[in-house]
This record gives sequence, C-alpha cells and structure tokens, in this order.
Amino acid sequence: MDQAASFDAVARARMLGPAIAASADEIEVNQRFPEPLLSRLLEARLFRLLLPRSCGGEQVDPSTYLRALIEVSRCDGSVGWNMFVANSACLIAPFLPLESAHAVFGDPRSVCAWGAVNGTAARAVEGGYWIEGEWDFASGCRQANWMGAHGPVLESDGSYRLNEFGRPLIRTWLFPAAEAELLDNWNPVGLKGTASESYRVPGVFVPEEFSSTREYPEQRREPGPLYAFPQQGLYAVGVAGVALGLARAMLDAFRDLAMEKTPRGRPRLALDALVQAGFARTEAQWGSARAYMLQTLEDIYARADEMEPIRVDDRAGVRLCCSHAIHTALSAADWVHKEAGVSAIFPGSPFERHWRDIHTVSQQIQSRSAHFEAVGQILLGQPPEVFF
Repeated sequence: MDQAASFDAVARARMLGPAIAASADEIEVNQRFPEPLLSRLLEARLFRLLLPRSCGGEQVDPSTYLRALIEVSRCDGSVGWNMFVANSACLIAPFLPLESAHAVFGDPRSVCAWGAVNGTAARAVEGGYWIEGEWDFASGCRQANWMGAHGPVLESDGSYRLNEFGRPLIRTWLFPAAEAELLDNWNPVGLKGTASESYRVPGVFVPEEFSSTREYPEQRREPGPLYAFPQQGLYAVGVAGVALGLARAMLDAFRDLAMEKTPRGRPRLALDALVQAGFARTEAQWGSARAYMLQTLEDIYARADEMEPIRVDDRAGVRLCCSHAIHTALSAADWVHKEAGVSAIFPGSPFERHWRDIHTVSQQIQSRSAHFEAVGQILLGQPPEVFF
C-alpha cells in the first residue's frame, strides 16, 4: 500500500480532537502547545499535509486538507490556525532546491513560521541576501525551528529587483529560528494561542539556495496538481477551513444548549419555532458552503496539470468558494451567539472563545469582502491585472 493510500489525515485529526479540546484553555493562557499535545500533532503529521512527499510530507489534495483542518479547528481555533500556517509554509518547498528543502523540512518535527510582507527589503550580496528588520504575525513561531521573511530585494546599486509588471519582486528567505528575536507582543481578542508575534532579525546572511519567489508558479521544481494551485489560493483554503471549523463547534454547542435552556418568558429553545427555523437555515448555509468548497476544490484538482498553474477562472473559483465559506461561517457564528443569549457571553462557555476566534479570523486578509469584487471582475470578463 502506498503512502497516499495508507494515510488518513481526517481520521488522524478526528482522533486528536479530544486532546486538542482538553488543552484549549491552557493554549489560550500560555500561548504555547503543551506536551504531549505538540508531539502528538507532529507525529500525526498534520503540519505536513501540503509538504511534498519528496521532502517527507503527505502532499494531500486540497479537499482532504480542508476536511482535516475543519476537524482540528472545531476543537480549538488556535491549533487549527497554526496548522494552516505551518502547512502554508510548506508550500515554499517546491520552489527550493531539493537539498535545501530537505535541510528545512527533513526533520519530522520541523515547523517553519514567518510573518507578512511589510516592505522591509533584503540586500542582494554575493551568494545570497542580507536580511535585517522586523516582521509581524508569525503564527506558530513558538513551535518553529525555522523561520522566514518576505520582501523586495535591493540590488547592489540600490535599485529594486523588478518583476515583469515593473513592480518590486517579492522573495522569501529562510533561516534557523534562533536567528530571530521574538518580541512577545501578541495580545488580540481572539486566536490568542497562535502566538502570532512580531520578530526582529538583527542581521543574517541567507544563501541563495535558501531563498525563492512565489510569483512564478510555473518555475517550481516539484510537479503535481496540488502545486498547480496558487499559494494564495491554498492560504484561502486554510483560513476558510478554520472559519468553518469554528462555526461548526458553535452550531454543535448550540444544539446541546437548545435541548436544555428555557429563556425567561419563552419556551425551551428546542421548542421555539423561530429558533427551529433559524437553526435549520443556518445548518443549511454552513453545509452548503462546505459542500461548495469541497466540490470546487475536487473539480479543479481533477483537471489540474502536473506543472502548469491552474487557469485564471479556476483561481477565481477557489477564491470565490473560500470567501463565501468564510463569510457564511461568520454569519453562522453570529446567529448562534445571538440566540444563545447570556449563555454566550461568559469566559469558559462553549461559545465565547470560538466567537472571539472567528471574529479574529474575519479580520485577516483572506477574509476581505474585496475578494468578491475581484472574482466578479473575472466572471464578467474584466479580470484585474494581477490575480492570485
């Protein structure tokens, strides 16, 4: 039996669900994944689902990745988020020389974290790049043994290295996590356990072979339909999976509450006609968003080429199903939060942290309502100049 056939990512995620849920309070407070949970997550290979098999990863299809991520996120949003980010970092491996990818990801416990592009540039020097600066939002940095940064490149003459659109080319640089100083400044309203801190790199040389760009998917070393998907598209799949998982947890908790709670002046929630109708509609909306995502991803994956990037209309399809899922999940969570009444407002309730987490998810770049505009432009024959 081959590796792909014997590995069941969804079953492994489901199996770890009780341990994740039992650690959720500790993760929220300490912003670290406790042992033995961290080891169990790494041994289950849930942070390596998008890593190429050539580098010791599972290289699962996007719909399997989505299902596994929903299972983890319904137990704890911070674990689901860091699972998504760790897998997203694995997507740099197909663009690195194989030896470099092995150096970064060859250890089964390897986790890579990085922050968002912020304009900080690296200087091109002989044999590589000199990295110095600060970056933000490095989710999972406390579990990472490798870190990265993204930004433009300054040539020796002080000019920016440009892409074919005449804009600064964005590269990624990888280096051991010990080279970065974590700034311990993560204190948001939700997803507290992700420890998405800022970090400072006081100055490090990154060899050329530990750097790449994600702007040219056709130049990747690794074949396979998974890597025909643009990285930003798979990032959106990850955010949507976390959102759907959090909303699923809230819907399940509300079903339990409705069986027991009788609000003052109203019938038991489960017997209230308005609640019955609202819950049914919300369940249908959540299930439809999940099914739409799965079908879209499966269809595109089935026709994806081994090397050519997926078509622009398929990129739009990925973006649309993910944006729809994120916004539908947020709407479902808000319905539950309102109908649960005061049962939802206290710390420790089965609603409060999930609601804070999903509203933090809703502020991330992949959740922007502007994505609908970009997709609409493509659907109506007016594609934007750049679309991931």
